[in-house]
Amino acid sequence: MKNATVRFGVVVFPGSNCDHDAYQVCKKILGQDAVFLWHKEHSLQAADVVILPGGFSYGDYLRCGAIARFSPVMQEVAAFAADGGLVIGICNGFQILVEAGLLPGVLLRNDSLRFVCRHVHLRVDNAFTPFTGEYAPGEVLTIPIAHGDGNYFVDERTLRELEANGQVVFRYCDATGAVTPEANPNGSLANVAGIVNAEGNVLGMMPHPERASDPLLGYTDGRRLFDSILDHVMSRVVPTSFAEGTFVQQK
Repeated sequence: MKNATVRFGVVVFPGSNCDHDAYQVCKKILGQDAVFLWHKEHSLQAADVVILPGGFSYGDYLRCGAIARFSPVMQEVAAFAADGGLVIGICNGFQILVEAGLLPGVLLRNDSLRFVCRHVHLRVDNAFTPFTGEYAPGEVLTIPIAHGDGNYFVDERTLRELEANGQVVFRYCDATGAVTPEANPNGSLANVAGIVNAEGNVLGMMPHPERASDPLLGYTDGRRLFDSILDHVMSRVVPTSFAEGTFVQQK
């Protein structure tokens, strides 16, 4: 890893409640630069990575993320992503990304119709993205969830495309890595817990890696997601094929 500093921009919407969690990891745990980006801003303040944090943007009125997608800052986030910038949406951030059309699919109400808050197991199905380079293929992680609308759904054709392109990054599983209905906390289609866009630079996931990055909290599996981002940005490599896991040096 080169001796440099990565600037993380953490977007703050009315109702965000995990923005300080993400900021704490970037600034205190990783020792990197971090800035808050108010939802009305038209600048990303030279951020190298943008984080859409968890919470209840705009009180989840109308539909989770449906109002936040129209915030001025999302125009900048969309342009940033289109230019290859790294964007990660966590929980409510994932919901915002799908509402904004930066990721396919929708997040529906949990099939239990209840808010679920607990630790779950995730299997790393694609370890060759900018967000997962520090993980091993098939590795099982322990990461907390906290959501009422995490039931990921797409049509059958889109699911086949996601699978074929290696865009499904994380799946809910049991402690052995088996993907089972019992390990699925919300009814998500194919146990999907996190996906990337076709270009691989936008990640959406319902579990909270920022809540599993500090040893004081007892779990650190989420820390390596942020380390993966650092490695990617500092080495300036981009994947050419997520399915095959091949990389080239960025010009």
